[in-house]
Amino acid sequence: MTRGIYITANDKVMDHAIAMLNSLRLHDPDIPVILIPYDEDYHQVATCLNERFGVTVYDDLDFVTRLSQRLYDIFGKGFFARPNNLRKQACWFGPFDEFVYIDTDIVVFEPISQNIDYLVTYDFICADYQHHGGLENVFTDKVLEDGVFTKEQVKDVFNTGFWGAKKGLVTEAELYQIFHECAAHPDYFDFSQKTSDQPIINYMILKKVEKRFNIVHREGGAPGNWAGSPHFQMDENYQLYDPKLGQKLQYIHWAGIRTEPGCPYWEVWYHHRYINEEAPGYELPKPPSLLQTLKRRLRSLVKT
Repeated sequence: MTRGIYITANDKVMDHAIAMLNSLRLHDPDIPVILIPYDEDYHQVATCLNERFGVTVYDDLDFVTRLSQRLYDIFGKGFFARPNNLRKQACWFGPFDEFVYIDTDIVVFEPISQNIDYLVTYDFICADYQHHGGLENVFTDKVLEDGVFTKEQVKDVFNTGFWGAKKGLVTEAELYQIFHECAAHPDYFDFSQKTSDQPIINYMILKKVEKRFNIVHREGGAPGNWAGSPHFQMDENYQLYDPKLGQKLQYIHWAGIRTEPGCPYWEVWYHHRYINEEAPGYELPKPPSLLQTLKRRLRSLVKT
């Protein structure tokens, strides 16, 4: 039984990948990690992550290209805002019997290997509060109106930046079939904020996988992880805690947020990016002037 972690990255997100792997190796120094290249510009990041963290590249890149291209072709040109996100579907067919997929705009605060233990009982895991936002960025109300899913089922929607599963849960033929089903009903999905694979993968898991578990529902509850949540607190080790639950976060995810000076929990990301390196320093953005604030409010009123 082999266990490991998949990531996708290219040279453009080198800093994010280093920050994520720095945090991962603090808690899981030995767990194998495989890089699925996001595009053809991945050689620098692949070399860096291999030398520093032992990350290896997915061994059949021709398959990754063929798989993602066929999934893309099912929907057609211009449908997905970020079609290369489809390359992560190669996770289902890689060497790990049990795995977790992690976006690179994440910093972790605990051993990810302990989350993989849930796959002893379940076939699919996630760990987020995407369901608190209703169907947004996943489905439209049409899935309820047409009886595709029940209200109870859609409570299991999840963010595809962090999830785990078992190899072989989905065959290549089944994957194509599910994408064809989704392409026939684009009105079922919420792509209004340019999500790409997330609605489709949610459809697949809710349709196909009964033994699924969201780790935030564990006994005693679990904190959230979105960097847009303002109430987390940082300790002296740059770990984040949820004071409402009195628990350390499993991870922090800057989904939809640019990681730059002044962004939420910037100090956490910056610290983890430069572990064992000399940090270059940074300048926080200047607060907007009164005139800029007034102009912004005026534009908002005009739009309204």
